[in-house]
Amino acid sequence: MPENQLPPCPQCSGVYAYETGALLVCPECGHEWAPAADGTAAGDAGEKVVRDAVGNVLTDGDTVTVVKALKVKGSPHGIKAGTKVRNIRLVDGVDGHDIDCRVEGFGSMQLKSSVVKKA
Repeated sequence: MPENQLPPCPQCSGVYAYETGALLVCPECGHEWAPAADGTAAGDAGEKVVRDAVGNVLTDGDTVTVVKALKVKGSPHGIKAGTKVRNIRLVDGVDGHDIDCRVEGFGSMQLKSSVVKKA
């Protein structure tokens, strides 16, 4: 796909998207998405598709694994990489937090799909 014909970011409407393999990446907000055959973002017309850190499609009820250590406000220690989170719920969260879940030892919280991998 020629650079001048790349679609804008579906999340922040940024125009500086670039290709990384099969995905398009927005350097402004960090959003990654798969382009549709006609050059638009996949899922624009229908349901929003949420993908994990390696590109797997996530759905409600999936079990995911945290891929990097996360700091948690108000907690002396954070969530360790490798922590399993069961029964996630996809939401339209604030600031890129699109997974609603309950993390063992921390309680209910929202996570970004870019820091989890489907188990």
